[in-house]
Amino acid sequence: MKPTKLGDAYDNFRDYLKTNKHSSSTIIAYGKDINQLVDFLKNLKKNFVHEVTKEEIEAFLAKMGKDGYTPKSISRKLNSTRTFYRFLKVNEYVTDDPSLLVAHPRYQLAPPRILTPMEYRALRDAARNDARMSAIIELLLQAGIRIGELAALRMPDVKEDKLYIRPVEKHEERTVPLNKRAKEALGKYIEIRPKSQTDHLFITKSGRPFLIRNIRTAVERYLRLAEIKNAKVNDLRHTFVAHHLKHGVSLVLISKLLGHKRLSTTERYLEFIKDRGKETAVLSEL
Repeated sequence: MKPTKLGDAYDNFRDYLKTNKHSSSTIIAYGKDINQLVDFLKNLKKNFVHEVTKEEIEAFLAKMGKDGYTPKSISRKLNSTRTFYRFLKVNEYVTDDPSLLVAHPRYQLAPPRILTPMEYRALRDAARNDARMSAIIELLLQAGIRIGELAALRMPDVKEDKLYIRPVEKHEERTVPLNKRAKEALGKYIEIRPKSQTDHLFITKSGRPFLIRNIRTAVERYLRLAEIKNAKVNDLRHTFVAHHLKHGVSLVLISKLLGHKRLSTTERYLEFIKDRGKETAVLSEL
């Protein structure tokens, strides 16, 4: 074991995330969580990572609760802490992992927010004069891809009737079909896409890649313009799942298109779907 100061371990952990090509959002999220942990431990006069105990990690999570973080957010912070400690063990900064002795707080997952046909038509209408955002909204709705996958798309990834989805973080590569509505929206955007040295599909007016946080902000702006309440970008993906389950599309096929590692992740949507149709392998448009 190499005695290592908390601050040095934190800096090395951030460098590790960057060199292993984690997304900027993951680096920011982990960085914030571990920075909070390190600051808390320093206030307890802890200087080295091997000095930290299970009780101190539990005290950190308890403080997060007092500061207003939800059980779900606290659970995420524990996951970040465990990722940090896996890094510490692999690099022999510690011999024991106290985070494994800490239990996750219990919480119930909120049901997915599923847009009604009236809502996603209003969203589509709100963005009708913005070719780029129309294409983004249609891809999220019609292909069910993640926002990180959408931001990572390159021009060569667009095929005649399908999209190649690059591996993003721990998600594997895959191919998803493009229906008529998605192809039309994408074609209109590509026609007016600014010339750029980057081959990113979605770019800014100045030709730079359209970043995840800016895509999220733009979509949520149109959700507000369409007067759709309590909806976020990820709800377009939820809507894709719900629509196709309701129309009887095979659970296995939907899971494959979504890039879910476990079928159970897709199955959890079933409790929110009423009147599921006869099973089919045919996708339909929203």
